[in-house]
Amino acid sequence: ISLPFCFFPPKIGSAKDQIQLASRILKAQISLFRSARFLRSVRIFFDPFDSSVSTVPEISLRHRSLSKKKKKTAEEKMETAIEVYNDVEMRSPETQPIKRRKKKSMVWEHFTVETIEPDLRRAFCKGCNQSFAYSNGTKVAGTSHLKRHIAKGTCPALIHAHENENENGNNNMTTPYTPKSETPRRRYRTHNITPYVSFDQDKCRHEIAKMIIMHDYPLHMVEHPGFISFVKSLQPHFDNVSFNNVQGDCVATYLAEKQNVLKSLEAIPGRFCLTLDLWTSKLTLGYVFITVHFINSDWKIQKKLVNVLMEPYPESDEAFSLAVANCVSEWGLEGKLFSVSFNHQRASKTSAENIRPLICIKNPGILDGQLVIGNCVARTFSGLAKDVLDKGKDVIKKIRDSVKHVKTSESHEERFVELKEQLQVPSDKVLSLDDQTQWNTTYKMLVAASELKEVFYCLETADPDYKQPPSAENWRNVEALCTFLKPLFEAASTLQSTENPSAVTFFHEVWKTQSDLSRAIGGDEPYVAGIAKIMKEKVDKYWRDCSLVLAMAVVMDPRFKMKLVEFSFSKIFGEDAGKNIKTVDDGIHEL
Repeated sequence: ISLPFCFFPPKIGSAKDQIQLASRILKAQISLFRSARFLRSVRIFFDPFDSSVSTVPEISLRHRSLSKKKKKTAEEKMETAIEVYNDVEMRSPETQPIKRRKKKSMVWEHFTVETIEPDLRRAFCKGCNQSFAYSNGTKVAGTSHLKRHIAKGTCPALIHAHENENENGNNNMTTPYTPKSETPRRRYRTHNITPYVSFDQDKCRHEIAKMIIMHDYPLHMVEHPGFISFVKSLQPHFDNVSFNNVQGDCVATYLAEKQNVLKSLEAIPGRFCLTLDLWTSKLTLGYVFITVHFINSDWKIQKKLVNVLMEPYPESDEAFSLAVANCVSEWGLEGKLFSVSFNHQRASKTSAENIRPLICIKNPGILDGQLVIGNCVARTFSGLAKDVLDKGKDVIKKIRDSVKHVKTSESHEERFVELKEQLQVPSDKVLSLDDQTQWNTTYKMLVAASELKEVFYCLETADPDYKQPPSAENWRNVEALCTFLKPLFEAASTLQSTENPSAVTFFHEVWKTQSDLSRAIGGDEPYVAGIAKIMKEKVDKYWRDCSLVLAMAVVMDPRFKMKLVEFSFSKIFGEDAGKNIKTVDDGIHEL
């Protein structure tokens, strides 16, 4: 196939420009014919130097043999190509559009591109009109240097604009080129690599000792196979430690912490109160625990366990005195003590008498040992409750057996609940077995059982396995026991619920307990009067030992001063109230 093409060169530019334009158009046409898929070769005959209008470039095309249907399709595509050519050749170079990629960078909001020479273009800043390299021939400079010009604040026009914004109250110091706040896309797939951490054997041993101290773990655990296997799985280079090594590490940690506590105690401006407790092991060896209480510079109550001393003969009268003497000397508390209280029921009067001369010599503020307290209020209330429970142990055993019958069998408990619903007992108490080492759980068990006694009456006929239920007399005794335990339980709850209970709270609870017991002794029931008499003896003993401390604290309270002391002492001591009030007044003046 031979097709004629007529080309009319424009009357602008040199002959060289016309030749280049003609070549571009011919190449475009050849690519169109190749897209028709029937061209195999192309030969071009063209005389570019003949500028006459009759000049006809001839393109000789050879094609493969095609069927009639394919030939027709090829001819149609050829006609379309010719139409495209005729449309293209009618356009001048000025009107010919040049397709360029759209500029997406934000720098073009602040720059323009101008042509300086035929193959040289430069970018000009809109603010300061400073020029930057953009393209030179086929080389393109990019936009990084343009970003730096507007991002780092080197443009004078942008700096002046920011100053005006700050004067207007806009403190947003962002630059015109502010990257997107969103997380940029990752160009390459990266893996999260854990940073290398150097292994420190000494630090690991310190952490093991700290763990054992914090959680009271046995020292031999470091030699257990399970612990060794676990540590090796975490760090194969860890050297196993023995019992002796861990023991030494724990002692070193203790000594370091002791120095920190010593420094903190030296900075306390006030005085210290000591509480003593005694624990006896199965080997009949005694261990004296000494805790120091104080108020720090932030006016918060603090306490520290400062000494645990072994006492071979815990029953001796000198057990506490030697421990206190060592503690005062070791921690530098000479001249800083205010009171010493025993947190143990077996602390005898002789023990307190032995401590007084030891601490009074260098601690004159302790009022010649008058602030050495034989027992604390928590132990006193606990001892009173145990006396009550011991007095009614036979009755309590019957109640405990009845509760155990209901709680240890699902069928028995379901039958008990059915009876409660049938009788419509209004109580919402739930039965629970007590812990005999904690008297408050026994009190809760007695209260719940007393409110559900009607159900226990009927349970005897509904459940053939339920035998020997409590009698009516037993239930009356239970109510009497609850009458004595209730104020003790409420007092203990009040003292425990308050984060920092004041001395006024203690004073009020002890005074109220003693007043209630005094009224109970004068009652008609001998069972109740007998329990009240035993309890009042202990309360009176505690009041004799601690009334001075509590009363002095109450006097220091500006809400009460001596008025509350005078009123309460007149109720408690009766005719001897004046003598006790004078003792408090003298102690306040001596302090």
